[in-house]
Amino acid sequence: SINAPALVPGIDLSDHWGFWQHGLPAVMVTDTAFLRNPHYHMPTDTADTLDYRRMALTVDGLYRVAVGF
Repeated sequence: SINAPALVPGIDLSDHWGFWQHGLPAVMVTDTAFLRNPHYHMPTDTADTLDYRRMALTVDGLYRVAVGF
């Protein structure tokens, strides 16, 4: 994990940024898709290019963190 400052390139490329701009706490959870996935935000970014097993593992892990916080 990383607690990155705003000067890190790409840190503001998610929905959390708008919350921060209004002084609200927000967390960005990312797999750095734009650095790894050639389909990210392209016309070829379709459901069949996603890894649903890994997404499910991520959601499960985030849930465990949230309930244990």
